[in-house]
Amino acid sequence: MMAIEKEESVKQLIATALKEDGADCDVTTLSLVDPEAIVTAHILTRHSCRTAGVTIGEEVFRQVDPTLKVEILIQDGSDIEANDVLMTITGKAASILIAERTALNFMQRMTGVATATRTFLKAVEGTNCKILDTRKTVPGFRLIDKYSVAAGGGTNHRMGLNDMVLIKDNHRKLWKGGDPNRLDQAVAAARAKFPGVPVEVEVESFEELASALAGNPEWIMLDNMSPAKMKEAVAIVNGRCKLEASGGISMETIHAVAETGVNAISLGCLTHSVKAADLSLEIVEGL
Repeated sequence: MMAIEKEESVKQLIATALKEDGADCDVTTLSLVDPEAIVTAHILTRHSCRTAGVTIGEEVFRQVDPTLKVEILIQDGSDIEANDVLMTITGKAASILIAERTALNFMQRMTGVATATRTFLKAVEGTNCKILDTRKTVPGFRLIDKYSVAAGGGTNHRMGLNDMVLIKDNHRKLWKGGDPNRLDQAVAAARAKFPGVPVEVEVESFEELASALAGNPEWIMLDNMSPAKMKEAVAIVNGRCKLEASGGISMETIHAVAETGVNAISLGCLTHSVKAADLSLEIVEGL
């Protein structure tokens, strides 16, 4: 997996989070904790989950105090149980306490995203269907959220607006001089403007499917279709492009959708409404 903690944008995000938390003046720690006290702390999980964000946590501690010794015991993308220790931190107690909340905030969200992704993947076992993320991420957290999906075993959809053409209903409505019903022409217009960039078209009916298919896009998104209609769409396309299912798909319906034969299912819930994992930092030595 990519070392996102080395990305300059991620380093800056961590620095901003520490500034937001007032890490330069922790009045509680400065009031009560011996600045020379040395301790060891563990970060552990309270429940079973799929890990993500341990190197981000390590970078938080490093930015607060480069002299802290951090040992990662469980790597991102691992399945762990309650009370498993993810990392140990040894060094100045004050530094550990200052970094604690920011490190946990990153790690809890990232582990939550990875765990949700893994749960949906288990629900489609036995099929060849991939689980995709979306652009429904926390602003500024795009790289981190998508990394977390990958740690959960999911597949990243486009990173942003600039790496894939995705023609949706509002683009067609606002297509100046174009026929919104001629999706093949919309594909051609996009390819003429940005040759080499993959194209996906959103469709809601078999008529739109036929029109889009005539343009030979790389992907077609089946938006809010029933599993029965998706299965029919898979037969119509017959491998001529890849199919993505999207819209209104839940844990209760996802296996039926995957069984239709679509190549992928995109889920905004992986990042826009995920439940954070329950992680904790405990001082274990030096009290």
